[in-house]
Amino acid sequence: MENPAKHGLLVAMTGTSGNMGREALRQTLESDCVAAVRVLLTKRPKNDKLAEKLRREYGGRVQIVRGNVDDDAACAALVQGADLVVHMAAVIPPRSDSDPQASLRCNDLGTKSLVRAVLAMPKQAKFVHVSTMALYGNRNEKHPWGRVGDPLLPSVFDAYAMHKLRGEFAVLESGLQCWAVLRQTAMLHPNMLKDNMSDGLMYHTPFNTPLEWVSSRDSGYLIRHLIERDAAGEIDGFWKQIYNIGGGAAGRVTGYDTFEDGFSIIGGGTEKFFRPDWCATRNFHGLWFYDSDRLESLFHYQRDGVKEYWKAIADCHKIYRAAKVVPSKLIAAVALKPLLHHPNSPRQWLNDGDSARVLAYFGGKEAADALPDRWDAFPLLAKSERYDRLRDPAHAAEDGLLLSHGYEDSKAVSGWTEEDYRSAAAFRGGKFLSGGDPYAPALWENHAGQTFAMTPYAVLKGGFWDPERTFPSPWDFDRLAKHIPYYAQVWYDSHSPEENARYYYDEQGGCAVDPGDGTEAEKAS
Repeated sequence: MENPAKHGLLVAMTGTSGNMGREALRQTLESDCVAAVRVLLTKRPKNDKLAEKLRREYGGRVQIVRGNVDDDAACAALVQGADLVVHMAAVIPPRSDSDPQASLRCNDLGTKSLVRAVLAMPKQAKFVHVSTMALYGNRNEKHPWGRVGDPLLPSVFDAYAMHKLRGEFAVLESGLQCWAVLRQTAMLHPNMLKDNMSDGLMYHTPFNTPLEWVSSRDSGYLIRHLIERDAAGEIDGFWKQIYNIGGGAAGRVTGYDTFEDGFSIIGGGTEKFFRPDWCATRNFHGLWFYDSDRLESLFHYQRDGVKEYWKAIADCHKIYRAAKVVPSKLIAAVALKPLLHHPNSPRQWLNDGDSARVLAYFGGKEAADALPDRWDAFPLLAKSERYDRLRDPAHAAEDGLLLSHGYEDSKAVSGWTEEDYRSAAAFRGGKFLSGGDPYAPALWENHAGQTFAMTPYAVLKGGFWDPERTFPSPWDFDRLAKHIPYYAQVWYDSHSPEENARYYYDEQGGCAVDPGDGTEAEKAS
């Protein structure tokens, strides 16, 4: 397949049937510097209709390759002659929870297939990999602010985060000539409310978890501006780095606020529709980004605030406004309470005696049973006196809300020394043995004296460490934190040092745990 672009770029994209991808495709095609976009669509009936719609609307400016992202031949056809590849394809929760094999094929193996295809190009395309903030794992008010370089502690049994972690690592260690990793935050999109009222997934969100939202259209706008500024030769220093995609100050809320804003468009709110003991208290993925201004300063994409975007969602779906006349107790009874019994709901795990997930998401049955069922007995971060100060990044450093990276992390990558490598390794319980170039494999030693190779960039800026022994599954962070101060500084925000559990998938794919107390492993299918 030849590049048709005589006076513009050929951009290859995956994930254009998703919320971010649809916006990125639409907005990229509005750019004068782009001659054509080639997209990869899986061979599913709904994508037959999408392919026809794209041909009808854009003609030859959209080229379509049919196949899966873990198919090497399909990836080779997609990237042939491309100037830039934007990889947005992902299998996300709740599908990744119910079908972890689909998550593996797309988020892990698919990324590796696409990397191989770009590496094989006679002239390598620039590669933009959209990753996820889920890699950082659980946060609460003790360290709500995150930045590139923080430890990666994907939440237990989060197949999506586990596979995205492995996919991102493959990009960083690939030796690609020109790449960028964008870790996407929680994303608001037009079908947000509908998609989250069909599964128990909404009850995974702790009420006090920090969340920084960005809209799907702002995310698409970011991709367009990235392509345009790169075509103009204005962002040479952008490449070969990791960034956090965030919505900025107008997108920073908590889980409680999110439910409050979302359900306000149907005439209710968190306390009208929920009880405080319905949601998990840990093992989620949410944080505020201390460094989301890095991308904003380059691409000026942050336009939608949380409240404005919820209003836009309401305007798109008039039925939500009509729901305001329905009593909130009736909505809760019909739409929300049944989801408490969904197989993906934390309350159902309690009913089923699912010890593995109850321990992961609550700290055990005793902790879950101790949760109050009245709001006046539940301490809400969003209603605390310190909430406004906590959300202000100007106070984050002085209030001790930022994590340490184990070296002087204000240095530019080009200024790193062997002393920085040794300091970072020591904070991770290990040693730096040899190496130099930030983007070439160096040799490291872990706390147990085992050696491994990894680029210094992946360690110091990526947040990665010892892939054979720290990558889930199993999720062994209770034990690793006892040897790795880099992990301990945030892991013990929501876990006790006395916990010694090892979580894993059993041979049948069920969630299992060895609680580390001498008893036999407990498991739940």
